[in-house]
Amino acid sequence: MSQRYRGSRNMLQSFSRHGRDEQTPSSASGRGRAYLHGRRPPGLTGKEIGMYYKNKSIEKQKRNASEELRISAKVEQNIKSMLKNAKSFENVIPCENMKSGHGSQHSQIFDNQFKKKFFDIIYGDIQDNLDKAMTVQSKLQRNSNLDTMLQNEYRQKQSQDAYKNMLKFRSKLPVHKKKSEILQLIEDHQVVVISGETGCGKTTQIAQFILDDELEAGNGSVTRIVCTQPRRISAISVAERVAVERAEDLGTSVGYQIRLEKTPIRTQGSVMFCTTGILLQIMKQDPALKNFSHVILDEIHERTTECDFIITLLKQVIPKRKDLKILLMSATLNAERFSTYYNNCPMIHIPGFTYPVEEFYLEDVLSLVDFEFPAPPPEPKGYRKHLKRYKDQQQKKNEFQNMLDSHIRQLAADTKYKMHVINQLRNPLSEDLSLELIESLVRYICNVKNPGAILIFLPGMMDISNLHKMMSSDRYPSNKYVIYPLHSRMPTVDQKLIFKEPPNGVRKIIIATSIAETSITIEDVVYVIDCGKTKFGKFDVKNNIQTLEPEWVTLANAKQRRGRAGRVKSGECYHMYTKAREMTFDQYPLPEMLRTRLEEVILQIKTLQLGKVKEFLATVMDPPDLKAIELSLELLQTLNALDKYENLTPLGYHLAHLPLDPRTGKMILWGALFSCVEPIFAIAASLTFKDAFYCPLGQEEEVRKRKSELSMAQYSDHIALAEALRRYETTRQRGSVRQFCRDYYLSFNTLKLLSEMKVQFAQYLYEMKFLDSENPKHVNSNRNSNNIALIKAIVCAGLYPNIAVVRRFLKNGVGCWTPEDGEVRIHPSSINNKVDSFPSRYLTYFTKQRSTAIYLHDTTCVSVPMLLFAGPNISIVREKNWYVINNFKFAESIICKQETAEMIKELQRAFNSLLEHKVTNPATVSWSSYEGQLLNGIIELVSQTDDKY
Repeated sequence: MSQRYRGSRNMLQSFSRHGRDEQTPSSASGRGRAYLHGRRPPGLTGKEIGMYYKNKSIEKQKRNASEELRISAKVEQNIKSMLKNAKSFENVIPCENMKSGHGSQHSQIFDNQFKKKFFDIIYGDIQDNLDKAMTVQSKLQRNSNLDTMLQNEYRQKQSQDAYKNMLKFRSKLPVHKKKSEILQLIEDHQVVVISGETGCGKTTQIAQFILDDELEAGNGSVTRIVCTQPRRISAISVAERVAVERAEDLGTSVGYQIRLEKTPIRTQGSVMFCTTGILLQIMKQDPALKNFSHVILDEIHERTTECDFIITLLKQVIPKRKDLKILLMSATLNAERFSTYYNNCPMIHIPGFTYPVEEFYLEDVLSLVDFEFPAPPPEPKGYRKHLKRYKDQQQKKNEFQNMLDSHIRQLAADTKYKMHVINQLRNPLSEDLSLELIESLVRYICNVKNPGAILIFLPGMMDISNLHKMMSSDRYPSNKYVIYPLHSRMPTVDQKLIFKEPPNGVRKIIIATSIAETSITIEDVVYVIDCGKTKFGKFDVKNNIQTLEPEWVTLANAKQRRGRAGRVKSGECYHMYTKAREMTFDQYPLPEMLRTRLEEVILQIKTLQLGKVKEFLATVMDPPDLKAIELSLELLQTLNALDKYENLTPLGYHLAHLPLDPRTGKMILWGALFSCVEPIFAIAASLTFKDAFYCPLGQEEEVRKRKSELSMAQYSDHIALAEALRRYETTRQRGSVRQFCRDYYLSFNTLKLLSEMKVQFAQYLYEMKFLDSENPKHVNSNRNSNNIALIKAIVCAGLYPNIAVVRRFLKNGVGCWTPEDGEVRIHPSSINNKVDSFPSRYLTYFTKQRSTAIYLHDTTCVSVPMLLFAGPNISIVREKNWYVINNFKFAESIICKQETAEMIKELQRAFNSLLEHKVTNPATVSWSSYEGQLLNGIIELVSQTDDKY
């Protein structure tokens, strides 16, 4: 290690110990104190003064330069030799049919097949595509013989005992009473909105009503229904249920298609359940949906981005497809919005089937239990009243009082509640989450109320953990109570126990997040305790950051939570907020498109040739903020996925065709290029879908140790993800995989899906010609898969510009810095949160999210050469005796020798040329040619370790 690099490390450690750039010795002399304050020390004369300012200038340069780049002589010589013999990738073949102003930037496309596909996308138009699609013959062609065959098959089914029994059950559902009315509306109108309460049967029955009606009428050959669901599990479970109700095996007239899995069905006289993402993929190939007669969009009230996208897109399809029937199925709260969006199309409402639920509010709870909130803190005095923090608190207090005043007066006038209760409601802290109050209410229910399970809704995992600890006491003995925490990051191994009724005399208590609102149904719940808060992911446009902070639920959330108590008999719901607070709730949650980044949406807009992004997004039901659109366009341009004219680049074309976030899409393309497919695919799958690690309550430290073990001392959550999947696949072959998953707190089902996703990625890249095998384990695709430094460099390149600088090591974690946010923290779930030193001061991260603080999730420590490899462009500036490389968005630079700086710049230019050539002319790398020499030179550069400096 160089003297300068050690100095930088020492300075960093000094900073981390004291929280500032320079130590101030308590016994510093006057001269030392003057130096630290920027003044010339007293007593200097002549040359001493000159030397002082010279040394000070050098020290300033050193401090301003974050690192010095030193490359071993052997590596530098190898790279220079390779560059000297470089062959050019800049031969130009003019491209035909180029529009003015854009032709020159695509002049390197020599692959005619790719050229045609690429130009069809960037110069296509949705209206032209729809017109072309209308000229293509549909698979739904009238076939009288098939109509008769399907009609007879259906009539024979009606005589089967199994079908008759299921028909009796179906006829009892509320939706059955509306069958004729629904079918008549579909006959008379192209678009119909169907709203229904939970349990009405619309999801399983309406597709069957249509199919049965068409089969009976002899229209089976021209009937094919697609029904979308927002979640994979819903698509599968609904398809399986409908097949059972039709007394047939899945795959005859009923099937499903989700990512990585499908059951093929006959193309005519059938219904296919799928996710909204699958329908969007179908529309890329069949924009007019010529191969379908009916489209049913279910659960549209959830307002997912994909669902809103399809709803907007269908408005352009239905004028061309007058015979296409569209059914929009929604919960009741916002059904009118969809009708209005589709020119006031007809609506029909279906009542639900649940038992009555009695509701209680905070004023009622305080009347039932003896509880007192802490006294609010005293107001600050003097200058503190001018601080922004105080003013914000005061504004919040005033809003609370204004919201509550009239309600308090009404309660006092009614004399229903004691003055003690009313005084407690006046306390601003009454709106804070009080686990103590919830625990007191649980004891009240257990002591006073009849048997029945209790379901408690809390905002997050930490709240669940804390309440669970409070209830792990003698007050809740295991022979009388069984308590289950329920959170998405907790193990699924024992979750089936949640659905089982406990033995007589034992009360079941479930402590859950909003996952229990709709995703699961626990039939024996009688009592619901609703804290009124949820953690809702949003995109803060002003600060360009994802947030996950507790906030009040919406009326739709509250209704779903209340409904959990009325599934099998009458229930009770205790809201831990006042009736006055409920009156301030929004009707329903913010649409996903208004609270997430839009990169994937923009790429979908481009591949479907929907025109300018802002113009198209202005036509959706709830257009996103223009600033959010601009931020996503900016990131896509940084990734080189879009050019300055907002057109797809060749790289953007490939990224748009991958089922991934653009950053992870770039990652797997580079993984294929550098032949390290397995680990990169594993990381990309984990970041895209789900982290396989789970965390049982009370075992957080043990989970962190196990995860750290899998990171192999690389200071990297991403390496831990890759290693976890590698060991899973190895132990699966040996037959000991279940024990491995238990030992390392890994979800078997998640790892299984991640392994399948790797195969899917390989298939995509094989079809794109970037791999020569569909097998992700193929030797030619993994020649560099053991090079961990290269893997980290590719991760950094994919996640760039997500870079943070390590600043401080604290007792409860690591403090970092980013230019957008200043001080940030590493999230406790990261293995780097408890580290006390790093080999480099730079981290790359996948997600930055604001909750109780701004946290970096999924971090990896990266070296300076890795950063130079990851940055899209660099500039070299001579500053006195130093050559400074600038390619980071923060005000830090890399200092190096002149010849090193020039070599780095030439290497990056050559690599950019190679990248441009590869994405415009897809092919695998020839490792024996110049391509291989260039990539090997880069691998040598990023593989340097600290001890080689």
